[in-house]
Amino acid sequence: MNDDSDTQFTIEQLRIEHRDLDEIISILIKTGHEDEMRIQRLKKKKLSLRDRIVWLENMQKQHVSAEHG
Repeated sequence: MNDDSDTQFTIEQLRIEHRDLDEIISILIKTGHEDEMRIQRLKKKKLSLRDRIVWLENMQKQHVSAEHG
């Protein structure tokens, strides 16, 4: 694999994990889960994943534009 495909693979894996966390958080909220701290930790992790996805996408875009510019 090259750097671009490695990065794309990582982005896809992070998106899957992000969706999984979203589902877990929704279930915990809908079922009235009492551990609010757990829900908050999961939300923070979800935001962290989103930040990492955006960062990787931006790096990938910069790499592509540097190759074509």
